[in-house]
Amino acid sequence: MGIGRGSGVALWRQIAETLEADIAQQVFPPGGRLPTEEELAARFGVNRHTLRRAVAQLQDQGLVRVEQGRGTFVQEGVIDYPLGRRTRFSEIIRRQSRSASGHALRTAHVPADSAVAKALGIVPGEMVALVETLSSVDGAPLSLAMHHFPASRFPDLLEVYGTEGGITATLTRLGVGDYTRKVTRVTARLPDAYEMHHLRLSRTTPVLVSEAVNVDGRGRPVEYGVSRFAANRVQIVFES
Repeated sequence: MGIGRGSGVALWRQIAETLEADIAQQVFPPGGRLPTEEELAARFGVNRHTLRRAVAQLQDQGLVRVEQGRGTFVQEGVIDYPLGRRTRFSEIIRRQSRSASGHALRTAHVPADSAVAKALGIVPGEMVALVETLSSVDGAPLSLAMHHFPASRFPDLLEVYGTEGGITATLTRLGVGDYTRKVTRVTARLPDAYEMHHLRLSRTTPVLVSEAVNVDGRGRPVEYGVSRFAANRVQIVFES
């Protein structure tokens, strides 16, 4: 589809429709990068302002995502992320025939602030083991999570995590063979610079923030987690 000046349809809208057709025909496949602004501007014979308005339209439609410093990518299929009594990232992704990966960004012992202390049933200022992770699906970052554990109960958690490399395996090694979700709260907001960098988001793409408390079989809190999901890549599903 070409674009025509004087057709009565704004140039940016014609460009958006042309690129939308390219995406539908997989000229640019899911996860693929669009040509640069300079290349697209030359293709359509327009200035960058007009082109950016077209790309913004595609972004608003959820067809592409703009990653700071990397370019514009065709959006992959949205991940269904169910929240139930047992929520395990790797299992959720595998059930959808997608590839899950992740790694720790930081591990440390830190004093609990009031929110962490309340969730874990400890005193503010008491030490907790913190594990911050970045999880990806098919190579695209999906969530940043901060996992807090009472250090008095799990003094060796960080050492065990360094060996096991996963939360569930670590808790199993430490005697918690199963744990369930007691409560989850989900809110939405715009990302900060740290989240934009790690989740490859534009400043206008929201993050979904999930706060959760996991408990053992006796109902004692074992983890307080705060996860920030890229809202354009995930759909939170509440299971009853």
